[in-house]
Amino acid sequence: MTDTDQIKHVASPLARQTLLDDDLTRPVAGGRPIRLLPWVQVVKIGGRSIMDRGHEAILPLVDELRTLLPEHRLLILTGAGVRARHLYSVGLDLGLPVGSLAPLAANEAGQNGHMLAYLLAPEGVSYIEHPTIANQLAIHLTAARAVVGSAFPPYHHHEFPISRIPLHRADAGAFLLADALGAAGLTIVEDVDGVYTSDPHGAEGKQAQLLRETSVAELAKLQGTLPFDRALLDVMANARHIERVQLVNGLVRGRLTAALRGQHVGSIIHTGARPI
Repeated sequence: MTDTDQIKHVASPLARQTLLDDDLTRPVAGGRPIRLLPWVQVVKIGGRSIMDRGHEAILPLVDELRTLLPEHRLLILTGAGVRARHLYSVGLDLGLPVGSLAPLAANEAGQNGHMLAYLLAPEGVSYIEHPTIANQLAIHLTAARAVVGSAFPPYHHHEFPISRIPLHRADAGAFLLADALGAAGLTIVEDVDGVYTSDPHGAEGKQAQLLRETSVAELAKLQGTLPFDRALLDVMANARHIERVQLVNGLVRGRLTAALRGQHVGSIIHTGARPI
């Protein structure tokens, strides 16, 4: 900082420059950001795959989460289920823009989160909204071993013009949050053993092969159905912290526990993040 005729000037490489020029901002913003919460484990629980199955799937998973609390501090995020698909159908029939469908589906994911938090309430777990996750997550996880939130990104009325259905849903939202926090890891809990070469529940299910370890680049070449939103591939390709994600079967007791302990029990997907 310099004084010129009693006017203070702060030296900045971005002064008088457009912030839209990558060549100018890269030297300043090209480094890896600080990990905000490197001790938190993020767990994303599928809405249609787990929550919609009712007590037979949810209660055993709640018991498993309860036993994990002494070992980990958890940010548990829930996705939307079949009710969101009904909402999309009605909304599209009414001609609602995609930017209006996104917050409505996010509310349904939040409802799943509220139910999960109620079941874990005896352990001090509560549901918190997006602004609280953004501003006060650290203090909540200091007071309790886990909190629950919606996995949908808070894009609200922002519109991505290439789709009539919101592109970035629960899977992408969970990864964006985990990567922004610099979390210890992200585990996606679904109803399949991992990522397959084709839909294991589809017509060609017998030919489907489990990919125990793969990468974003390899998955981008697959034409078949993935057990998560395809938009997640673009997000993972640009990761800054999270170097790998493991997808596990939440219907099998112990898989989530093993994954959080560092064991390979599902499909590991390597992202575009550079090792330190």
